[in-house]
Amino acid sequence: MALRIIVILAALMGVTGSPTTTVRPETSSVDTAAHPNSIPETAEETGQNEVFSEEEAAEDVMATGELNPNHYPAQRAAKVVQHYLTTRYGSPYRLFGLQRVHSGNAEDVGDSGRKYQLEIAVHEIISNTTQKCSAEVFFPHGQKQESPQVQASCEELLNISTKAQEEALYQQYKMNQTLISAQNLPDSHGHIEPDTKPLWHLGIVASSFIMLKESNENTLYNMAQVANITQLATENDQLKFDCHTLLHDMVSQEILHWKLLFTWSPAEGVKVLQMEQLPHCHHCEKPPNTN
Repeated sequence: MALRIIVILAALMGVTGSPTTTVRPETSSVDTAAHPNSIPETAEETGQNEVFSEEEAAEDVMATGELNPNHYPAQRAAKVVQHYLTTRYGSPYRLFGLQRVHSGNAEDVGDSGRKYQLEIAVHEIISNTTQKCSAEVFFPHGQKQESPQVQASCEELLNISTKAQEEALYQQYKMNQTLISAQNLPDSHGHIEPDTKPLWHLGIVASSFIMLKESNENTLYNMAQVANITQLATENDQLKFDCHTLLHDMVSQEILHWKLLFTWSPAEGVKVLQMEQLPHCHHCEKPPNTN
């Protein structure tokens, strides 16, 4: 049966590289303006609900100097900041979304890459808290794609404490007599059962590691769906999960399938052990536009 995906939530993110390459990252951690290249600015439960056309994606991304906050160069760099914050500070009870870009500036750094200076509004979705943050994103240039380098200052959002909720969830999952699993988060109607929302959020955090790693000046990723997620047996304090996640490439409108192996605990956060892109799913439907 064809998979119907409604991209209602997007938190967290064209993929480059071999579709079967396994990598082990380090464990440190709407209203559209009149311009044809402008970008909708809407916020949903897990980030932005953006709609783009392939014609819009053709905008020249090599602009320098002051950037239009609503156009692709500034938006793509800002989206990377969302993925960065989610990988470093995200949890089942803390997720970050890009609410809007206030200002942006880009400059070439010799032949080594391009640096973006941004003022953005970041939304912590679960607590419904927004803060204006300063960020810097550097996209390295070269034959081999490297992950962007990010610095961001969002202290107020990071002061939101979720320790009590996380510890309670951890103990629940740790003490369950049967290992938990869930499929199709959200389902084809955009629905997620309340007791599976923490699993959906964990999938978003883990998937943000992929979206951060694969991002460049020509990409724009959003989370589409956790196709399935399964808790695995473990003998240490880290809960372990196997996850099949679907990412939305906003440029090509393709759905990209990735397999993830990751761990989580309140003390250590989410740590991705393995990530592997799966072969393209030719029979799967593209997500419909959502306004």
